[in-house]
Amino acid sequence: MDGARFRMGFAILTLFTVLAGDAWRYTLSWWGYSVIAIAIATVSVLILIRERDRWRFGGLPLPLVLFVAFAALSTAWSFYPGSTALAALTTLMTVTAGTALGVAYSWAQLLKALGWALRFILGLSLLFEFVVGAFIRQPVLPLWVDYPDGDLPKLLYWSRDLLFDGGKIQGIVGNSSLLAMIALLAAIVFGIQLACRSVNKYWGWVWLITATIVIGMTRSPTIYAALAAIAFVLFVVLLLRKSRTPGQRTAVYASAVIALGAGVAVIIAFGQQLLEAVGKSPDLTGRLGIWETVIGMAEERPWVGWGWVSFWTPWVEPFDDLVFHAGVVQLHAHNAWLDVWMQLGIVGLVLFGILVLTALVKAWQHAVDRPQQLPDAPQPYTAITLLPLLIMVALIVQSLAESRLLIEYGLVLLTVVAVKTKRRELT
Repeated sequence: MDGARFRMGFAILTLFTVLAGDAWRYTLSWWGYSVIAIAIATVSVLILIRERDRWRFGGLPLPLVLFVAFAALSTAWSFYPGSTALAALTTLMTVTAGTALGVAYSWAQLLKALGWALRFILGLSLLFEFVVGAFIRQPVLPLWVDYPDGDLPKLLYWSRDLLFDGGKIQGIVGNSSLLAMIALLAAIVFGIQLACRSVNKYWGWVWLITATIVIGMTRSPTIYAALAAIAFVLFVVLLLRKSRTPGQRTAVYASAVIALGAGVAVIIAFGQQLLEAVGKSPDLTGRLGIWETVIGMAEERPWVGWGWVSFWTPWVEPFDDLVFHAGVVQLHAHNAWLDVWMQLGIVGLVLFGILVLTALVKAWQHAVDRPQQLPDAPQPYTAITLLPLLIMVALIVQSLAESRLLIEYGLVLLTVVAVKTKRRELT
């Protein structure tokens, strides 16, 4: 467990699993995936025990601890206590994995592990879609699942065989929106690796271009919005890094607020035209109807919610028939914030909001404050200090259209950022 190769291999496997969990589920079944998830959680606990001199429970981010505790406590009033108990356990396992990564690995090690995990996912996704399009030549369903005969909803297919038709590819994760987010994270990671010169320049550019191509092949409006937000944040941070006086920084912040306000005004004024430009329907591909249903549920139990469940469990009420879209029972609210409100009420939403906000603020400080080893010896800015901030921006934008921030890679990366930025680790 102390070997460098084992540690890096574990980090890569963990990040691959939380980013591409559906790839395991579609090939090894839920049982196979569960074995991998339990093994990762177990090793994470062992790592935290081994690294006990580097951390203590009281040193963990308080908002993170309170949110997880409140989610577990909701079993007491949950409408579906069995599902809440299971969700509390899986959430604790996920946060434990994120905490182990945050405590035992430097940002440089995490950047390297993320780079490898994302390369594996993108490379295997393109290979998978090529094999389906060139040899199988028909849509492919997940393995180990019995489906009824006849026409099936498109959302059930692992691959829809659209690579050579110019359609949205889904990759090994079986979802074009999820693959688009993975490609966006890959673009962030590969770009920072190039800036840090931690990878071969030629292969760094090859993979950055690959990530960009995959974003184009998935055509996710949410990711386009995230790209715009990341570009804006990156521009502001770079201006702040060049500022030499408090007055210059104040001017940058003021200009950023004005530009942000103007951007919001444009979105409000030309929202429908922008949706049409990115190929999105006025109801946001059914999301407005889903949000209306979820808000109605939340208003019935506004303060402490129906009980934590993370992704909805379709075998219990009310999720067995709460929302149908495109012929498939939906398993989340397509908005992390509405999901938290429905499940944990206003109290849980406040706790979650504080967790995300504090992680974002600390990530911002991590990116814009000049590193110092001694009070009068400021160090040069480094590209790697941008990583937590850009990841947080991507996760927050996606949280407005998906609920992935509450599970798997979303919760793991949020935990990593919250833990490491509180520890003020800059490398």
